[in-house]
Amino acid sequence: MSTAQLPRQECAITVPGGPTAVIDLGGLRIVSDPTFDEPGPHGYLTKTAGPAADENAVGPVDLVLVSHDSHADNFDERGRAFARAAPLLHTATGGAERLGTPATGLAAWQTHTLERPDGGDLSVTAVPAVHGPEDGERDDGHVNCQVIGFVLAGQGLPTVYVSGDNASIRTVAEISREAPRIDVAVLHAGAARVPAKFDGRPLSLDSRGAAAAAVLGADLVIPAHYDGWAHFSEGRSEIEHAFYEAGLSSLPAVADHGTWVRLPR
Repeated sequence: MSTAQLPRQECAITVPGGPTAVIDLGGLRIVSDPTFDEPGPHGYLTKTAGPAADENAVGPVDLVLVSHDSHADNFDERGRAFARAAPLLHTATGGAERLGTPATGLAAWQTHTLERPDGGDLSVTAVPAVHGPEDGERDDGHVNCQVIGFVLAGQGLPTVYVSGDNASIRTVAEISREAPRIDVAVLHAGAARVPAKFDGRPLSLDSRGAAAAAVLGADLVIPAHYDGWAHFSEGRSEIEHAFYEAGLSSLPAVADHGTWVRLPR
């Protein structure tokens, strides 16, 4: 695991591993779903690989985004400590109640705006996510648990969608209609499956669903959360093949973990 500092970028994203994305936009460093634990068991889930860059490599952060706090594969122990030390943390409303300061809960389609070091603003909009099959049993209206995604937008910047653990193409279509034009999509695309839940059906996008998310109209798709845990049923090769079969080979940037992907301006 690297402990060298990840230098700040002008406009780029890297996925150190699992669901974690480091997003440098407008002079801000944003980290989504931080997971930095070593491999090992986490209850009924098993982590098989650590990140290519740990919290020391990420360094100071301006904002942490947590799609949900309920599952260790999205928010492990070191990720929690990292998030709690951040100056600003956005997550779902229920998660914010559990986490306390500095967490701020956002309901779907609620927006928070923060100042950028380059003089502009960055809007952070929570968007819906369905953590399992659409027809799955719901608890307080949520499949599996309450999850949100995020849309990041600002003048002069690409608009970035971070899906969180969403398995619903219908939800992706809703976001494509309601959100500003999406330039970059970070998709959790490993087809996570747990046999005891929903007859083992995917809890996050599978590779074909990720390709179908082209409905967003994004110029660039950055897959995440497709390896590093035993419950993922599809990986890098399946994702690349699905985009190839859909005639969309130019869209995905499936880079090695810890490698920066420059974003279109």
